[in-house]
Amino acid sequence: MLRRTAPTPPEDASDETAEESDPGSTRGFQPFGPGGPDLAALPIAGITQRRMAILLGALVAAWIVLLFARQVGDASAASSRAEAMIVENAARHAEIAALERELDRIQQRRFILLQARGHGLGGHNEIAFSLDPDAPGLPADAPGSAALRVGAPAAVSPLESWLSILFGSDD
Repeated sequence: MLRRTAPTPPEDASDETAEESDPGSTRGFQPFGPGGPDLAALPIAGITQRRMAILLGALVAAWIVLLFARQVGDASAASSRAEAMIVENAARHAEIAALERELDRIQQRRFILLQARGHGLGGHNEIAFSLDPDAPGLPADAPGSAALRVGAPAAVSPLESWLSILFGSDD
């Protein structure tokens, strides 16, 4: 739809426009015709078909952009869930492998016998015993203690040990 503007006045109508600007003048006033005023000369201030098409196109484009953004968000959430599941599966595989090794270990005869001894169920020639919880600790030089083991640090210097070998001990 085309807009129609008011026709330009001819050059000789310059004196008429001056008279028309006078508010008291009735000259140049044209009464409406039988069909009413001619609205074709007025600019259209409403919504045209072109503006409606542009508005509808913008709404459709915004809707498509929002749908695309939603799909991208869903895809990234799904990929992060998949990565978390992969990490969780790897941890479960490691846990299963550790449990299988433990199962193999506890099914061995040596482990079963050790646990049986812990419960006082040793072999037929073993004597079960236990220490009193109130028993005192062993002294540092008790048989089998670290002080008397091979390679344990000596309490005497090497010079004293040579002198005791050469001249006998002081005891």
